Amino acid sequence: MIINQALREAVIDISHRAGAAILQVYANGFDVQRKDDDSPVTSADLAAHRLIVQGLGALTPDVPVLSEESAQLPWETRRQWQRYWLVDPLDGTREFIKRNGEFSVNIALIDAGLPVFGVVQAPVTGVVWHGQRGGKAYRRDGSNEDAIVTRVPPALPLRVAASRSHRSPRTEELLARMGDIELIAQGSSLKFCRIAEGTLDVYPRLGPTSEWDTAAGQCVLEAAGGVVLAADSGEPFQYNQRPRLLNGDFVALGDASLPWRDWVAGL
Repeated sequence: MIINQALREAVIDISHRAGAAILQVYANGFDVQRKDDDSPVTSADLAAHRLIVQGLGALTPDVPVLSEESAQLPWETRRQWQRYWLVDPLDGTREFIKRNGEFSVNIALIDAGLPVFGVVQAPVTGVVWHGQRGGKAYRRDGSNEDAIVTRVPPALPLRVAASRSHRSPRTEELLARMGDIELIAQGSSLKFCRIAEGTLDVYPRLGPTSEWDTAAGQCVLEAAGGVVLAADSGEPFQYNQRPRLLNGDFVALGDASLPWRDWVAGL
């Protein structure tokens, strides 16, 4: 599938409409329910899910959609997919509930296991990051004009993204190994976008995430020249390769030459 201008703009428009639906709930109050895995879900997650699935279905009817809120599809079905949309309608539900603004809409196109197009939209600010595999990454602020996202070489101390809601003892050990660093709390896939544009340098994640949490952000970061690597193998993240939809440990880097293997060894 060619990601032409019309398709790109249509997906970005869908992300904006999902963001607007999220903000409507954000402004008017909401109840929090629990899914089977005890993760929170709100009416904003579900409203954005419905809008995105309907929008993508109309846009590309031959391309299946896998969303966090419809992830019960059996592996026997998913494994047949060469190409599909991978969606997190509201990434950072815990940040949404805390009302700190650090949540996002994630839409990624996966082809042969790799994210080839990604859109991350921040509802509170309206900023959109988008990128295409083999192309460039862009940031769009409040208009249809794109600014190319350009990485800058990291300087010491490294600026390290630390999740506001997920910090394990293993992560604390890893952070200690990194030496003199500046920890910056940041929720959702916005971490990948900040690494892409050079305001963060590293995002280590030891512990489970789901595939829809990372795909769009990975595509933006890779288009900007960064990497998202599996901590055990050093290989770029791939998707829809196994029955479970959980990711393993990973590191997201603006500069792949950083000594990340030393940080994760034995953890």
